[in-house]
Amino acid sequence: MLTREEERYLVKKLGRRPNLLETDMIDAEWSEHCSYKSSRKYIRLLPSNGKRVIVGPGYDAGVLDLGDNHVLTVHIESHNHPSAVEPHGGAATGVGGVIRDIISMGTRPIALLNALRFSALDEDNAASKSKWLFKNVVKGIADYGNCIGIPTVGGDIEFDNSFKDYCLVDVAAIGLGKRDEIISNHADEGDLIILAGNPTGKDGIRGASFASKLLDEEDRSAVQIPDPFLEKLLIEATIEAVKSNCISAIKDLGGGGLSCCLSELSHLVRKGFEIELSSVHTKVTGLSPNEIMISESQERMIYIINKQKLSTFTKIFDKYGITYSIIGKVHGQDNLSILFHGNAIADISCNLMVNAPLNNRKSKRPEYLKTIKKKIGLEKISDYNKILLRMLSNPNIGNKNWVYQQYDHEVGLRTIIKPGSNASVIKINDNKFVSMKLDGNSKHCYLDPYYGTMGCLSEACRNVICTGAEPIGILDHLQFGSPENPEIFSTFKDSIDAIIDFCNHMKIPVVGGKVSFYNETTNSPIKPSPVIGTIGLIKERSHITTNIPVIGDTLFMLGQTYEELGGSEYFDSYVHTKHGKVPKVDLEIDKKNDLSVLRIIQKGLADCVHDCSKGGIGTALAELAISSKLGLNVDLKKIPNNCSRHDYLLFSESQSRFIIGTREPEKVKKTLSSKNCTFSEIGKINVSNILNLNYSGKKIINLSIGDLIYSYNRINQIMDGN
Repeated sequence: MLTREEERYLVKKLGRRPNLLETDMIDAEWSEHCSYKSSRKYIRLLPSNGKRVIVGPGYDAGVLDLGDNHVLTVHIESHNHPSAVEPHGGAATGVGGVIRDIISMGTRPIALLNALRFSALDEDNAASKSKWLFKNVVKGIADYGNCIGIPTVGGDIEFDNSFKDYCLVDVAAIGLGKRDEIISNHADEGDLIILAGNPTGKDGIRGASFASKLLDEEDRSAVQIPDPFLEKLLIEATIEAVKSNCISAIKDLGGGGLSCCLSELSHLVRKGFEIELSSVHTKVTGLSPNEIMISESQERMIYIINKQKLSTFTKIFDKYGITYSIIGKVHGQDNLSILFHGNAIADISCNLMVNAPLNNRKSKRPEYLKTIKKKIGLEKISDYNKILLRMLSNPNIGNKNWVYQQYDHEVGLRTIIKPGSNASVIKINDNKFVSMKLDGNSKHCYLDPYYGTMGCLSEACRNVICTGAEPIGILDHLQFGSPENPEIFSTFKDSIDAIIDFCNHMKIPVVGGKVSFYNETTNSPIKPSPVIGTIGLIKERSHITTNIPVIGDTLFMLGQTYEELGGSEYFDSYVHTKHGKVPKVDLEIDKKNDLSVLRIIQKGLADCVHDCSKGGIGTALAELAISSKLGLNVDLKKIPNNCSRHDYLLFSESQSRFIIGTREPEKVKKTLSSKNCTFSEIGKINVSNILNLNYSGKKIINLSIGDLIYSYNRINQIMDGN
């Protein structure tokens, strides 16, 4: 509900007291979820200009120019609260919402990705609920995406007990279209306003307000009901109408329902709207005007149509069997005028609605950051084989095919690199491809919000570079607890600073994103959990690179390994979750290493490239052995490092590191030397089926591929009940 300060501000701006309907409309639009009143002045600082940016943040989706009249649209959304209450429906409607954002730009959705966060699956009594949430969230995403024929091509999953009794469900979508068909979103006096899709019902009422407060009860009435089959029809009808040039503006009905959609669209086209609520098609009779305005029933879109093009529009939507209603017209310059059976029941400025008074939140460095011990002494390790197998069985590191096998990731025939690799690659045309990856690390961000966030950016960029792609855009989804807590708000501001510094240095624009606050239950807030998405462009098919080495490859290690185990999966396994040095990013080194790897790939010198991140070098080398089912012989002493122990060298999560497999070692050496990179030749790929990691000949790890695969598949065993 509105605060007293907001009520006073509203009365002053209106010059009168708002009626109940106007109050409900404002309450939806001014919710944190819709208005960004705590974060807007900070996210405006993010660098969003670039040579490929056609439309940046602030719209339904960002638009990137791929050349040859092709554009890529990208957007990310979350459905955290609804998914924590009803995981299948909550996750499914999250998918539907982000897809409608893509078609709102006049483009066809071609791929989905997701980033999921849950508490541990197998540690305590909470694990049963975590498994239930995990199982049903994945099923909701799979059911929706599979039904509408859009491939889910990748994602990111993390398990941490700060998500106890809760979950984070982020969904990103990619769309493809023609530059000259992008919807311009304009309107003229007298244009018609059409609501199409699902009838409006009572499901999802006050969903935006529900998502903008602490989750202390399971309000199932705030969770929307998905209909993927109708969504598929909406996609096809909208794309056909776009190509028929009969749409002036489009907007998805998301958070806040008609209240937010109409006010935001009116503000965007700089025209007033006159709306007749009795014309809205509804699921049940007797809905009140308030219920109609704030319902968040799914699979609904608003279209602005010129009267002369109405017959073309209706013919298309009739063909697809989509219900639609003419609910109003463009009229005047600013106000949203609401009628019910001809009687005026609300009249409010759209400019006032969409510009909520911003909050000046206090920030304070978290107390726990002052108590972190930088150095930790662990017992000496005697059995490195056992430790590596335990690391591989960690669900944060291990095989996620239990998830991927539920997704139809090949429908549409565009998927080139499938889920489970460094990043996903999808085809644009015969010689142009797009790579995308979502990454996050709540453990790093908890211990150091600034460098933790920067590490997420570095990792997401490394992952698309490993596929041969040049990063061309960044998506961010910044997820935190209550912004009313100064310590939590401080971590949010640190994340913003990290994105600004990284993107300015790398000259990669932020093309879209989202902020999600109030991610907490009565137990505790989540850890700071920014998710970063990187979009990369591959200009030639020959540049596409995988993480699968071939027999005879020489392995190179690019980058320095430091004793940076704070927030690492290794330290976490010893319950040292609140201590240690978090990996820092040296921006100059990060950029140099990224560009060097791209140069090696574009010269055709790399058979495989794999980044080092969660689990460090040890798990990265094991993953190469698993992906190829080939043996590796590596001398750990040759890896550039300053580590005092073998386990620190193996499991440090230092940034800016790559493993490169090549049959042209001398040419790779020459390329890396010319860029003054820190690197070394560390070993070979062979046919032994053994992962052999030694230190100047002394065996440290010696494991069969079969043993590695068994541990790596632990998540399958957990979810299948073994």
